[in-house]
Parts: sequence; structure tokens; C-alpha cells
Amino acid sequence: MSETNPKFTVTIDGQSVQVDPGTTILNAARMIGGDVPPPAMCYYSSLKGSGGKCRTCLVEVSKGSEKDPRPMPKLVASCSTTVMDGMEVKNKSSEKVIDARAGVVEMLLINHPLDCPVCDQAGECHLQDLAYEHGKSNTRYEFERRTFDKVDIGEYIKLHMTRCILCYRCVYVANQLTEQREHGVLKRGDAAEIGTYIEKSLKNEFIGNVIDVCPVGALTDKTFRFRSRVWYTKPMDAHRECKCCSGKAVVWMIGDEIARVTARKDQYGEVKEFICNECRFEKKGKADWTIEGPRHIDRSSVISANHYEVDAPEHTPLLNKA
Repeated sequence: MSETNPKFTVTIDGQSVQVDPGTTILNAARMIGGDVPPPAMCYYSSLKGSGGKCRTCLVEVSKGSEKDPRPMPKLVASCSTTVMDGMEVKNKSSEKVIDARAGVVEMLLINHPLDCPVCDQAGECHLQDLAYEHGKSNTRYEFERRTFDKVDIGEYIKLHMTRCILCYRCVYVANQLTEQREHGVLKRGDAAEIGTYIEKSLKNEFIGNVIDVCPVGALTDKTFRFRSRVWYTKPMDAHRECKCCSGKAVVWMIGDEIARVTARKDQYGEVKEFICNECRFEKKGKADWTIEGPRHIDRSSVISANHYEVDAPEHTPLLNKA
């Protein structure tokens, strides 16, 4: 007799979905899609141990389960709270959540500099999106902001610790993807910072992925620094034969020139197939890649403003589809 696989029914913002036991509220919301999923600055589905640090994914559980319908007394982190059968959750439909999320964003922006006009992450920064949706026009913080000098932590990577929100993503990706982790979180409390062990450089054939997982502009690609705004480039899916990784990437083009190479991200900004340093930093020639076509970018993104992959109208056959 075959065992049946029970499913839990969870309702989030009035929309129900059936999920496997052990599924987190955040992943259940992502199965529903649309505007239902809470934002997440530290959680990364492919990195073990991530989540529970930024608190941007807080939600209100208005009904615990069918067996125990009492609401949870406090807001919970959806990235680390598993669902129960019959659970009802409020995300955007909860005033408590919206107010708490605004407070979290205010905390994240206490030390984060307002340098979006000169930041390479602008246009694809999750904190920028959160600040636009939940941020306030002024700050209540009266003390001096902490600042750090910009540091080269390798041949290809520059660290702007002043922008870091301590999401730990870069630490997890280095620890789980590379053979040797040479950086981590040093000190504690408000003195905590990302740093290397005795000024070591980050040298590993997959270490460039710390740039992709960083949700802000704390870790930047030195080969692309200040070259162009992302919305002036054309992101194209491309692949190549590579002995180290899958060779599947996104090449960001300015005309016929490849300005930078990144791994492919899903709709939640997460990489499923990490790429090596050779593909990312050393293969910048168009002949190095097989161009597949325009990368799908969400319509609400500024990156899609001038080259979204739509069919050209019949009366403008020469319209650039890229």
C-alpha cells in the first residue's frame, strides 16, 4: 500500500495554495506569485542557513491552523516559519505588517548612504525598491553614521562596507560554493562588518558569485564599475562551453560590446546556477558567447524601459526588440 503525501492548505492575503508540510510561509507565498510574496533581503533559497536576519519578510498569522485557530501573538519571519494546515496569513493586507516593514526599512537605512546616483547597483537594488515603497522622506536618526573606506578584496571585487546591511549572503555563498572561505562577519553588534581574515584577498574560481547574491551595492564588479547604468545596457541570455560551470549566463551589452557578465536570476533575484570567474570576468568578447536572445526582465523594472523583449508593432518594423 503506497503512502499518501498529505498537503497543507494555507491562505495568504485571501489566496489559498496547497503545499507540502515543512514549507515556509515565504515559499508558499512564492507559489501563489504576483504581489503576495513578502520581500526578502537575506533569505536565499539555494543557500542553507540563510534567512531570519533582515526582518523585511515579517507577516501576520491571523489563524494558526484548523486545530488551533488562535492568531500568533507577534509578527513572524515568513522565511523561517513553516505553514500549518488551515493557516491564514496577512502580508500586504495587514496594517501591522506595513507599519513594521516601514520600521525595518528605516533601520536598514540608518547607516546606508544615499548614493544611488553613483552606485552600480542602482536600478537592480532590492533595498532601493523597499525604500521607494516603504521609506520615509526624512530620518529620525540623530547620531553620526558609521563609514568605512572602500576596500579591494580581490582582483575583481570591491567592498563598500558602508552600504552593507549584513544579510550574510556573501558569507554563505563563499562557505557553501567555494572550497575555502576567506571572509566573514567580524566584531559584534553595531560594530559588525564584513571583512577578510588578516587582509586576505578573495581568490577562488567561484568567488565572483558574492557580487550576484549581494542585495545592495556593497560588493561590486571592478571590471564594470562606473562603466554604465544597467538601464543603458541590453541584457541577453547567452551560453558557452565551460569546464567549471554550466556556462549559462546573462551578458549585458552596450552596442556590440559586452560590458559585464552575471549569472541568471529568477523573479526573486536568486541565482540557481552559479557561474565561474572565467565566464564572469575574463570572457568579455562577443565571440566568446552564443547569444540566445533578450533576457526577460520584469515589466516594472527600470532595466526594461528601453529594450523590453516585445514584438515590434507592424508600423515600426525596425524597432529594436532587444
